[in-house]
Amino acid sequence: MGREVRLFIDGEWIESESDARIESRNPASPDEVVARVSRATSAEAERAVETAASASESWADRTPHERGDVLREAAAIVDDRTEEIAELIVREMGKTISAARGEVQRGIDLFDYYSQIARDYDGVKRPSADSNTLAYTEREPLGVAAAITPWNFPFAIPAWKIAPALVSGNAVAFKPASSTPATGAAITRALADAGLPDGVLNFVPGSGSDVGSVLTEHPAVDAISFTGSTGVGSSVQRTASGEGKRVQCEMGGKNPIVVDPSADLELAVELTVGGAFGLAGQACTATSRAIVFEEIYHEYLEALVDAVEALRVGDPLDPATDTGPKASADNLEEDLAYVQAGRDQGATVVTGGRRIEDPELASGHYVEPTVLADVTSEMTVAQEEIFGPVLSVLSVADYEEAIAVANDVEYGLSASICTNRLDHAKSFASDVDVGVVKVNQTSTGVELQLPFGGKKQSSSETFKEQGRQAIDFYTHEKAVYVTH
Repeated sequence: MGREVRLFIDGEWIESESDARIESRNPASPDEVVARVSRATSAEAERAVETAASASESWADRTPHERGDVLREAAAIVDDRTEEIAELIVREMGKTISAARGEVQRGIDLFDYYSQIARDYDGVKRPSADSNTLAYTEREPLGVAAAITPWNFPFAIPAWKIAPALVSGNAVAFKPASSTPATGAAITRALADAGLPDGVLNFVPGSGSDVGSVLTEHPAVDAISFTGSTGVGSSVQRTASGEGKRVQCEMGGKNPIVVDPSADLELAVELTVGGAFGLAGQACTATSRAIVFEEIYHEYLEALVDAVEALRVGDPLDPATDTGPKASADNLEEDLAYVQAGRDQGATVVTGGRRIEDPELASGHYVEPTVLADVTSEMTVAQEEIFGPVLSVLSVADYEEAIAVANDVEYGLSASICTNRLDHAKSFASDVDVGVVKVNQTSTGVELQLPFGGKKQSSSETFKEQGRQAIDFYTHEKAVYVTH
């Protein structure tokens, strides 16, 4: 039957006034209903925003230490519930159990990190030209923040939006992805159980037309943080900016790994496989293109295919599984359509490219990890975000061509290079047009104390997420002059 999940508004778990439900299903076994979730109406989304607005002033009056204490307690609560939440992520999204545990730990770390930031973040003191004047800045919360989050990291991404918003003194209206609402409810419950005052966090799962439009247009919403597709994010940015709201959008990617002849070939293959297939390609920072110098292209490709064919695709709850199912049937069909587009345009499928037909997996949304060779930069598979375990391998003559190909997309989120040449490593950091640069690491994975965000169509390029910079988005910095 699945668990029943309600809305959370003004400190109470309530049924929606509509009879509509969101059903989340297990991608590994789609007949299994994981949760039935009340679908918020536009009126309930409005109530959530207005409740947050009413609660924001008293929450802002709490000291940063007091707000940080709530996050610290939430981290402890989540720690106690790690296995329960990790299994929920697996069953709602299809992520492997080891990856799901890592995601929950990331949420714990984010709550802990921002609870510590609360102790010492503030404005700055600057010397005034007048010796009788004290000049400094103060940071004040904006008021109400809306968090709109995706399905691929249903716990970690809400945590890295909600934690800095709360510790800065804002109240939050939270809309999770419709395919993973029960995981969104789990993070909401942990914060509520940690002692968050009524109305400070409101949970309103629902459609973009009903809930999303209210969060982007309601005059009481001061800031919107969105992660999702480029198309939706661009619409959110246009609407919110037109309403005078502060907005940050993190969107798609077409992330490359560059492999030069000096690279350790075994490491290069390991980084490529980890970045491209570790989450079934369902990460905005996933490796989508391998750009390889022609003198090592065939050697690299042979080793890559061997490694990919050794991956174990299967039940995500099995610790031995390397990659699980796609999150939905639609996602799987999109992957297969891209593979066919690659074939039609001259790419060669050297491994994978089909729905998995193993009888034990046939009912789930499983697709073979896929490598496309003979890809050129103008092909669709080299230009568009696929968001699946489909890797395009491109051959280049030298470093200059590698950079040109790496930058020849509309996205600019993450990029990595595998090299033992210091000049290539140093130049790559400056030359590649992305927000996150990795040297001898996967394109995926970032540390929470550093800012995160992309360029071009990957981001609104307004404010960064994570790190201390996240506080900048959720606060207004006021200049103060005191003459005595």
